[in-house]
Amino acid sequence: MPTDNLNPKSLIQAIIDKGGLKQEVYNRTLETFNSFKSSGKKLVHDSKKKIAKSPYPIPFDFSERGKFEFQLKFGSDILIFFMHSNVFEIPRDHAVMKTGYIHEDKTRSYCGIIHVFNFLADSFKYNRINDIGYCIGRIFINREGHYFIEGKREIGLLYNNFPTSQLDQKSIKKILHSAILYTLNFDLLTPPFDNVKEVTVVDMQTTLDTFAISTGKRIGYRFQEDGL
Repeated sequence: MPTDNLNPKSLIQAIIDKGGLKQEVYNRTLETFNSFKSSGKKLVHDSKKKIAKSPYPIPFDFSERGKFEFQLKFGSDILIFFMHSNVFEIPRDHAVMKTGYIHEDKTRSYCGIIHVFNFLADSFKYNRINDIGYCIGRIFINREGHYFIEGKREIGLLYNNFPTSQLDQKSIKKILHSAILYTLNFDLLTPPFDNVKEVTVVDMQTTLDTFAISTGKRIGYRFQEDGL
């Protein structure tokens, strides 16, 4: 609509409509994120005694940092769940935009996003600021609680029916389990020799805690070619 034809009442209504829509999406996403947080905390609590029976000291811990982030630490890995505070519209060329669910109501294409990142626990323990983490999935949630996930392997393949999938405690628990299992199977690979054969004096003078050579599960490899 041309701006010169937009009367004040229409302008105010447009602000109310769009602002209200985004607030609904934000509230739903935050509610969902808090459910993930509660489920993650419960999973750790319920698993502590069983893991403690291992002959090795294997960590399985929950922690949160602020309103929009929590972490699950297990073994040598950390999963960071991070909720973006803004609301996004799904791109027009995305597959879900072609569904009847969106065609019936375009406001359903506005989503909040929860990112899931995988880092090595030692990267934080030893403050290795050059280390690499990976986004293994991102969860899109609209105001109706419908969701889909873009992600690696089973994470993205199992949760991609946006018109019918709704987040509840059962699906949240299943997603958490899938993310942990994927991370456990996403192993640290030795980087190619040519990537590490040259080291500067500065690198060698630093302590191992802050070693300047980046460590990551796929350093020196093309991430998309690992079948992930």
